[in-house]
Amino acid sequence: MREAISSSRPALRLRELPRNVWAVTITSFLTDVSSEMLINLIPLFLANVLGVGMEIVGLIEGVAETTASLLKVFSGWLSDRLRQRKWLAVLGYALSTVAKPFLFFANHWGWVLAVRFTDRVGKGVRTSPRDALVADSVDPAHRGLAFGLHRAGDTAGAVVGLLIALGVVWSTQATGRTLTRPTFQTVVLFSVIPAALAVLVLALAAHDVPVKREASPPSLTLRGFDRHFKLFLLTVVLFTLGNSSDAFLILRGQERGLSVLGVLGMLITFNGVYTMVSGPAGALSDRLGRRRLIVGGWLVYGLIYLGFALARTGWQVWALFTLYGIYYGMVEGTARALVADLVRPAQRGTAYGVYNAAVGLTAFPASFIAGLLWRYIGPAAPFTFGALMALLAVGLLMLWLPGKQDIPNSFQG
Repeated sequence: MREAISSSRPALRLRELPRNVWAVTITSFLTDVSSEMLINLIPLFLANVLGVGMEIVGLIEGVAETTASLLKVFSGWLSDRLRQRKWLAVLGYALSTVAKPFLFFANHWGWVLAVRFTDRVGKGVRTSPRDALVADSVDPAHRGLAFGLHRAGDTAGAVVGLLIALGVVWSTQATGRTLTRPTFQTVVLFSVIPAALAVLVLALAAHDVPVKREASPPSLTLRGFDRHFKLFLLTVVLFTLGNSSDAFLILRGQERGLSVLGVLGMLITFNGVYTMVSGPAGALSDRLGRRRLIVGGWLVYGLIYLGFALARTGWQVWALFTLYGIYYGMVEGTARALVADLVRPAQRGTAYGVYNAAVGLTAFPASFIAGLLWRYIGPAAPFTFGALMALLAVGLLMLWLPGKQDIPNSFQG
């Protein structure tokens, strides 16, 4: 795989990006306003209000992500088969929106699991068609910029959502060390409005791009995909095995002394860094190559996770979590752009389905292992394990995905 996709086309300015990119970005912004004010309080709700153990937190996160991930394969394939991305994405966003209000009534961890599962089913339905819609809508030479902008918009929404959550916590329980049920219920009510607006924006502003029909029945096999895509997928799986749910990072902050407001402040600074890095990193991957950005991001991840293992105070966890945004900004959009680089245009929906499913399916053992390591070895153990897996993935990516090999021309349409 070559390190950069060369192009004689001039640099694209943000305002010149296609309408679909902006529609998807605004939709993701509004969705994250809704989701992030909730999802980051759920582990605190489980631990502080419902009193569940770390293994249950890991089980809920793992089961929800893994089960929903199976749909990412099917929805991606279906978008290829139907040659329509938009309405599958709209359906997925709508399903997540309907699920959120039920958290208001949760009085047992089973309720939380059911809502998280339904929400992740919605994510499973929408993610692959949405990513394929972005890839279909933009020139390959500007694909990194488009995905970087999307991730930046997504994360900017997280900042806004967390600021709203912080305001609710400040007004209802001040500087309390643990989360209360009334505070969580208030946040649930606030989350519904931006979620509904997100569905409307995508339904009214986006449009499908014609896609050549080329799809086989949905399958978890990788037959028909390029060898480099398969090797990249395997490397991502190994990395993800050590990348447990960020719920454990939130609980690590509380365990090291942060209040609920402190946890929210930590998340806001993290998402601020993520937002600032995503766009420039995506554009940089168009020029320097996807692999370099991913390797750099995974190295940053490994060092930061080692820091989480060694952290002794809440402010140290906060500082590390802020820097954690650099990893996300460098890797999340770049990896999605690389998927589009490595497959034919008519395979993109299915490829994103396989990619997202592989990550999601690995999330179950990753989160469950982290919960067990936390309980039976100690809070530092999940982060040491994550750092080691990141270093292994870096070595394999450098070995398996050489920088000098060209991507076939047929993949760049």
